[in-house]
Amino acid sequence: MNSLRLRCAGLALLLVSFVCFAQPPKLAPDLPGVNPRSIVNVIVQFATPPGAQQLGRINQLGGTLTTGLDLIQGAAFSLPASALAGLAKDPNVLYISPDREVTATLDYANPTVGAQLALQNGWDGTGVGVAIIDSGILQENDLLDKSTNASNVSRIVYSQSFIPGITSTADQYGHGTHVAGIVAGNATASTGSAFFKTFRGMAPNARLINLRVLDGNGAGTDSNVMNAINAAIQLKNKYNIRVINLSLGRPVYESYTLDPLCQAVERAWTAGIVVVVAAGNQGRNQSKGTNGYATITAPGNDPLVITVGAMKTMSTPFRTDDLIASYSSKGPALIDHVVKPDLVAPGNRTISLLASKSLINANSSVNKIPYSYYQTTLNRSYSADYYRLSGTSMAAPMVSGAAALMLTKDWSLTPETIKARLMKTATKTFPMSSIAVDPVTNLTYTSQYDIFTIGAGYVDIWAALNSTDSVPPGSTAASPTAVFDTSTNTVRVIDTNAAIWGTAAIWGTAAIWGTAAIWGTNVFVDGSAAIWGSTAVWGSAAIWGTGGTQGSAAIWGTAAIWGTSTNPAGETLSLLINGEN
Repeated sequence: MNSLRLRCAGLALLLVSFVCFAQPPKLAPDLPGVNPRSIVNVIVQFATPPGAQQLGRINQLGGTLTTGLDLIQGAAFSLPASALAGLAKDPNVLYISPDREVTATLDYANPTVGAQLALQNGWDGTGVGVAIIDSGILQENDLLDKSTNASNVSRIVYSQSFIPGITSTADQYGHGTHVAGIVAGNATASTGSAFFKTFRGMAPNARLINLRVLDGNGAGTDSNVMNAINAAIQLKNKYNIRVINLSLGRPVYESYTLDPLCQAVERAWTAGIVVVVAAGNQGRNQSKGTNGYATITAPGNDPLVITVGAMKTMSTPFRTDDLIASYSSKGPALIDHVVKPDLVAPGNRTISLLASKSLINANSSVNKIPYSYYQTTLNRSYSADYYRLSGTSMAAPMVSGAAALMLTKDWSLTPETIKARLMKTATKTFPMSSIAVDPVTNLTYTSQYDIFTIGAGYVDIWAALNSTDSVPPGSTAASPTAVFDTSTNTVRVIDTNAAIWGTAAIWGTAAIWGTAAIWGTNVFVDGSAAIWGSTAVWGSAAIWGTGGTQGSAAIWGTAAIWGTSTNPAGETLSLLINGEN
């Protein structure tokens, strides 16, 4: 374990003990206070694998095993809330958390990030397995294998449901199919002489592993996702699964070192699988006076994974006019203060595959695509193949597809090298600020382009494919942490790993995050004060002001931004369908 992980773990333990000073330290902060007469669903992490005797003791407390979670040496149980304190006294129990709810969080997008150049050079994801852990995938024409003579060979090579009581892997919500199309759609339904626009995914010959964890309303649980991650690891060699896409999330309640969902994604990462996670869509959240900062959702708060925020293509194939989506969640990650997101990618009003008869498709016609938008036809109806969706859920598969392209070119790449190359080669030229308008409410939102909003920059696939830099063996590309100096009201990135995020020319902080995003001397729109000081991420006039304001305390404190109750952190239907201007 490197110094970064040790320091983060130490900080996390201090913060968790602070949050839980009056509570059993093994209980998650959102467990105490539950009605003792209620039945709760929890995930228990053990020091050693639970045997028959251990399960028997839990059964005596009124607990019922719902599913094993071997990936994290744990299990999910349903038990009376009154039994939690007794269970926490068990010396073999390390941590108890709720089985929390997780929710689901191209015509211009692909050329914006340079994907067409990769395809022109033959890098199309061939042979790479990408696990889509989402609401399921419907078999569409764009997901068939065009390299075979048979017209009905699917590139969805494996499907399984992890929703208790549901065996169907079909996409009833309409989210997973859209995500799958962004990763690997091959544009069959928009290719030919009748079409003047083609909607192709990032890696159009990649194979898909359909692991369904979200129901028809786009909701699931930690244990669903963890079991799916475990399956991806077990199936890795059989289907060459090298990438996992997680376009889902929930609020952060404890340190990533304790969060069972974060522990699961770390197991996948260390097994050699690139894990890409949506940053979340709480960038407008002002409930704690943070201007949307510290709203990265779990497991995107984990330092190992690639966490992706959303950009707007502005309906052009050029990146020079692109802007951040104001709803894209911002860092630093709550509690551990990990520098997130890592990258941003197109995610607003993205066109991809439509799942017919799904909840999203039936909800509105705003996001539907007229046939006349992409083909020479007199048909005035809407496309039966494609529609638009918005959110960081759409940005994450852009990066998952990018990782698949990189692996097509070089099978030896490790998750660390893929992450570091994508971050180093990302475009780092942005405006100082931008204003967005919500098309439903007409409310305006102002975004600043700092390290916690755009991370290391805007993904550039062609540049990443041409990079030859490698992360040294034994080193990690774990995202660093940030520290708030109360005496100066400035924020600094901890320089913990010189081999990666240190001052070396290849992987130095300036090379990864750019000089403007970290060390710049830009000023606010009104020119009144520096956003970032000459040696700090944020200067003394940080976005929430120079004093110890509510927002500052919330970001650098230990309480969840959304409080202690579960609050879906994914896209709302309105955001999914409408995006923003």
